[in-house]
Amino acid sequence: MKDELRAIRAVAFDLDGTLVDSAPDIQRALNSSLRREGRPRFDLDRVRGWIGDGPDALIARALEAQGCSGDDVALRARLRRWFDAATLAAPLAGGTVYPGIAELLAALSRHLPLVAVTNKPTPLARAVLDAAGLLPYLQAVHGADEPALRKPAPAMVLAACARLAVEPHELLMVGDAEPDMRSAHAAGCRAVLVGWGYGHATLPAWLDPLRITAPHELRAALCAAEPIPNA
Repeated sequence: MKDELRAIRAVAFDLDGTLVDSAPDIQRALNSSLRREGRPRFDLDRVRGWIGDGPDALIARALEAQGCSGDDVALRARLRRWFDAATLAAPLAGGTVYPGIAELLAALSRHLPLVAVTNKPTPLARAVLDAAGLLPYLQAVHGADEPALRKPAPAMVLAACARLAVEPHELLMVGDAEPDMRSAHAAGCRAVLVGWGYGHATLPAWLDPLRITAPHELRAALCAAEPIPNA
């Protein structure tokens, strides 16, 4: 894999399911918002399957599962406000950083600029990353603050390239799900699919990213590829 990464000058990481197992906190925030509206709650496995497209899509899926029309804009807006408030109040109360991630970011950040590219809105993403102790390793956090920015659209990946002054082929996108891989493909970036997280099992066959099963594999590959010295 190291030969395929020799041109890489920066790395973008997805957040939920890639850096942090945040499903328990997302479930808690969703259920807290639903409870405030007198609506039924969902178990962790159900919520985990909805993660990846940001809180608005998560809320829409929850309402659809309850047989509620998506036309109630006021309800969705209220749920989103409650969701954001619950997330900011306890960004990482139940979630955990995946094993080896902190070590990976610490090693890579000594040689490469790192950013987060996530469908979480930026304020929520920064809160989670700060609570996880990962924010100091990142030069920027690109969150989907508008629907048009959400992966699989390439906009945030291209914005990261512009911010870091690298060409798309010099940026590596690391994620756990199809939207990450599609976003990288659309932007013209190389991509790595991680073997943990929430969405790697459903990747379509036509997408063919590099694959890793543990963070140390990416560290070894990037730190062995020129021009990065060994960490």
